Amino acid sequence: MTRPRCTVRPLDPARWNDFAELFGERGACGGCWCMLWRLPKKTFDAQKGDANRDAMRALVDAGIEPGLLAYRGTTPIGWVSLGPRPDFPGLQRSRLLQPLDERPTWSITCLFVAKDHRRSGVSIALLEAAARHAKKRGARLLEGYPQEPRRAAIADVFAWTGIAKAFRAAGFVEVARPSPTRPIMRRDL
Repeated sequence: MTRPRCTVRPLDPARWNDFAELFGERGACGGCWCMLWRLPKKTFDAQKGDANRDAMRALVDAGIEPGLLAYRGTTPIGWVSLGPRPDFPGLQRSRLLQPLDERPTWSITCLFVAKDHRRSGVSIALLEAAARHAKKRGARLLEGYPQEPRRAAIADVFAWTGIAKAFRAAGFVEVARPSPTRPIMRRDL
């Protein structure tokens, strides 16, 4: 798979409108605005839509870089959410995604690629950029929780944590498999 020519930049206040454009009216999927892993489940469910958008905006305005945007020219085409694992209390809720060991880990919790740019290597470019970004900020280990499709294809709506094939192409290795379709993949930085 060839990687598309794109640039990747951290989401900051100056790029908020690009993020909102990429995510569209529905907040990428069902009003999530990439807040599922960042909030208690009850809070997330209660504020789907505008309130989740506002919660993400508050993170960005506070100087937190919650992820990276991919661009083709000036058009936002993709997103990866990442940060230190403690930034994602939703991972603690998951019976499948409990910490594997005591090593401090950064986590990738979401990959979103605009429909017209899917299956073209954007996810791989975002994962590689995520590794560089995390390393630059002192991370030594980056972890992701992609899907491993049982069939050749998976519906896009179920691929929001990424596909294992893209993680492998970006230098991640499987370190655990808590379910048949959910590997835990890591990349040492």
